[in-house]
Amino acid sequence: TASQEEILSDGRFSCITRDPRFWEMPEKARKIKIDKRFRAMFHDKKFKLKYTVDKRGRPVNYTSTEDLRKFYALSESDSDLSENDSKEHTKKKIKKKKAKSKSEADS
Repeated sequence: TASQEEILSDGRFSCITRDPRFWEMPEKARKIKIDKRFRAMFHDKKFKLKYTVDKRGRPVNYTSTEDLRKFYALSESDSDLSENDSKEHTKKKIKKKKAKSKSEADS
C-alpha cells in the first residue's frame, strides 16, 4: 500500500480519489434486482447446472445457482413476500403429500 500512497500523492493522479468514476461500486448496487416473478430461478432444477471443470479445464465442484445468487437479488419490496410465500409453498407441498398418502391408503 506504500506504492498506492505514492501514486495518490503524485499530482497527476490526485484527481482519482475525488472522481466518482473510480470509486468502488457499493455492495447493494452490484446485484441486479429482480421481482418475485423470477424467484423460481434460485431453486428450480431447470436453472441448475453442475460444472465439473472450470473455463480453464481444472476440476471443480460448482453449480450455476451460486452464480445466480452472486449476480441477482430479489427486489426489496418483494423479498419479504418471497420468504413468506416460500414458507407457504413448502407447507402446501407437505399438506398435498399427506393428502395423497391418506387417499392412497383408503383405496
